[in-house]
Amino acid sequence: MPGTSWAAARGVEFWRKLDAFTQEAELRIDRPKATSHPRFPQYVYPVDYGYLDGTQGGDGEGIDVWRGTGDPHVVGVVATLDPFKRNAEIKILFGCLPEEIKSIEDFYEGQPQSALLVLRPGMTLPPGTGGNGQAR
Repeated sequence: MPGTSWAAARGVEFWRKLDAFTQEAELRIDRPKATSHPRFPQYVYPVDYGYLDGTQGGDGEGIDVWRGTGDPHVVGVVATLDPFKRNAEIKILFGCLPEEIKSIEDFYEGQPQSALLVLRPGMTLPPGTGGNGQAR
């Protein structure tokens, strides 16, 4: 791409390909909003959570997705690092509104895994929320 940096060009490609994933694969919600995690009931899902059928994430299962109530498009990702499973994954933020992103950040607070929120360029959050490189 003339006139752009390599990183910026790769970033555009990353978001474009992630959009294609969400359009081509069926989203299956297996943990609806307000349900508890099956093994760790103290963690309650603040937003619908599921996966893209026919894809593979870092844990060998479908790529995880947080499905918000906004327009159906990718607004960011959460990169997670789990010291117990010894794996790393991304979780797509699909249609998540700013207040839903904040509740997802809060979901990871106090968990043993680390989470890093990366917002799509142009997406903004209210002051006091993370985004673009802030780890929890």
